[in-house]
Amino acid sequence: MTIRNLLFTFLLAGVSCGYAPAADKPKITFDEFFNWAEIDSVQMSPDGHSIVMVPNRCDWNQNINREDLWLYRDDARGGGNLIQLTHSGRDHSPRWSPDGQWIAFLSERKLPPAPEDASQDQHDDETTQLFLISAAGGESFPVTKGEEDVHAFAWSADSRTLYFATRLPWTKTQDDAHKKEWKDVVQYRGDERGDRIFRIDVTDAIAAETRDGTDPRAEPGDAGNVTPGSHPLATSPWMVAHMEASPDGRRLAFVTQSVSQRLEKIDEFEIYDVDLANASLNRPARQITHNEAQEQFIHWARDSRHVFFEVQYGSVEGKYKDTQTRVYWVDIDSGEVQRWGRDFEGAIDGYSVAGDGGLLATGRVGPEVQIYYQASVSSAFVRMPGWEGTYELTSVAEHSPRIAFVHSALGRPNEVYLAEGIDKLAAARPVSSFNQLFTERDLPQGKSYQWTADDGTHVEGMLIYPPGKFQAKNLPMFVYIHGGPDDADGNHFEADWYQWDRLAADEGWLVFEPNYRGSHGYGDRFMSQIVPEIVSRPGKDILEGVDALVKDGIADPTLLAVGGYSYGGYLTNWLITQTTRFRAAVTGGGAVENVANWGNDDTTLDDVYFLGGLPWEAQKRYQQEAAIFQMDKVRTPTLILAAANDIRVAAAEAYVLDHALHALNVPSDLLIFPGEDHSLTRNPWHGKIMVREELKWLEKYGGVTPPSAKTGP
Repeated sequence: MTIRNLLFTFLLAGVSCGYAPAADKPKITFDEFFNWAEIDSVQMSPDGHSIVMVPNRCDWNQNINREDLWLYRDDARGGGNLIQLTHSGRDHSPRWSPDGQWIAFLSERKLPPAPEDASQDQHDDETTQLFLISAAGGESFPVTKGEEDVHAFAWSADSRTLYFATRLPWTKTQDDAHKKEWKDVVQYRGDERGDRIFRIDVTDAIAAETRDGTDPRAEPGDAGNVTPGSHPLATSPWMVAHMEASPDGRRLAFVTQSVSQRLEKIDEFEIYDVDLANASLNRPARQITHNEAQEQFIHWARDSRHVFFEVQYGSVEGKYKDTQTRVYWVDIDSGEVQRWGRDFEGAIDGYSVAGDGGLLATGRVGPEVQIYYQASVSSAFVRMPGWEGTYELTSVAEHSPRIAFVHSALGRPNEVYLAEGIDKLAAARPVSSFNQLFTERDLPQGKSYQWTADDGTHVEGMLIYPPGKFQAKNLPMFVYIHGGPDDADGNHFEADWYQWDRLAADEGWLVFEPNYRGSHGYGDRFMSQIVPEIVSRPGKDILEGVDALVKDGIADPTLLAVGGYSYGGYLTNWLITQTTRFRAAVTGGGAVENVANWGNDDTTLDDVYFLGGLPWEAQKRYQQEAAIFQMDKVRTPTLILAAANDIRVAAAEAYVLDHALHALNVPSDLLIFPGEDHSLTRNPWHGKIMVREELKWLEKYGGVTPPSAKTGP
């Protein structure tokens, strides 16, 4: 394909704090809202002169959430230009080669047919394959051609080799024998198997792509689905989630996860090390960590001796215990683990390893996510001066002080920025304009709000006001509850099926987003107070926040509604059993009981931790914290939404809730989204229809007529 150059004009005034008066701007429309672009990845080139990024946008014609690689480059005039590098709509997870000449990435695009399949237009399967594209542009091409998904990949330090992991491949004979014996029967767990790590020389991958007259996927004999030219290095009984080669080129570290992709046994999540000079299938990878934490997102330190990792679930220090997200490193030889940012009271949302070996992290405290720097494990964890709001996806250049990141705030849509150094964040310039449209619309304003719970704990949330009514009083209020629970609402910008608070505000609602007990950014003690009162304690926090807003004259007590998705749905289901004050409820992906939810949940260790034991160990608690056993108290008309293939909160929970409300003659409706998992990524129309119906439900039962529906003066 020919790369289409899309010259980028910097619109600093448009994406910074300077806006035209609201009176000069129209409100965002429903359709415009869903054309928001999330930015999934930002990767700075080693020399600091280029950035590859992946916006995620809805493609309404192809019915996909489109992901393509875009490349920003400096130009001779001191500015830059942005080009779309790939066009399949299924490309993600880019990583620069250390020499900056290539970008490797993963893609689910369909490969062209092999010669023996020439009668077909393309293969039916859409496996995740590893691709390469030159940083100078041109055609991308597949490095891997096997029938198994590539789960993880890494570059060698000299850029000559790519490492990748797939499920342990079978030969054609093995595959055919399995199909003959089992037909379409699924052996739960029995059909799963661990991963094998391979290496392939980049020159061989290029030669295979350019070889004339032969199919690079063809392999003589019974080789099965192994990529030709690749060589096996190691085998793991678990799935490889992430891998990275050491800067000195001697070692390959990888972190594993369950083959079922469910968090059921914590020992399936550990860090391993492969000695590349002596790698052999007969020599198992060496396990480095031994703890009750779920390690993730590993990066080598510059010394090639330590490996950084992040922990969101579980404990490095002792028995399984959830805390706010932390960053550690482990000595690859001794196994000694040390925590970075030890005195930081908030949650570390992400991190990068700086060129000088220090830690660059995004840390959440209350509604703000800021950039912090720590020079060494024993140094202070220091906040860097910058803009208010939310920083994320930081990426540093290995041979330059430059840093790239995504930034957003309540009235400032997310874009990619480039700063000349970590001490120059406030002078960063935008290098993307994916969400420029939102700067041209009259967006709702918001602020934080605090109240005191019955036990004296200070709790915080966000208020999003209807346009033109900032800080007005006696407003109809929609209580919109975030998921997690280890998440938080704050000073950031999002516009999608999961975060549609701005649409609700446009319809006349004051949107209240409570950061209840269990939320990140308020300390480990605040987070842990959800145990073992998994819904009752945060439920109290939310209702006490509603009481405070009514007492302060901000919320109209006669016009209240509630809703949320995932844990927000779980809490919504609970709250409608505790009060009849809400005129309408919208709930998605939330449980109404705890035993079946424990059995299905892919984060089942959390359920056990939150409820104080396994179902047969904490029977009373499992019942006390379940909405289904108090369903006879419900009077609130409720819209219920569920993803058909959800393995976090099974659609069965939605059926139980709907059946109960139907039996009680409480108005309800149930929408099932086919083929979707918990995150609703299969078809963008599903999320759009979901929000459309939620807004209709609030209008029908909430007692608020949207401004757009009013007639007359």
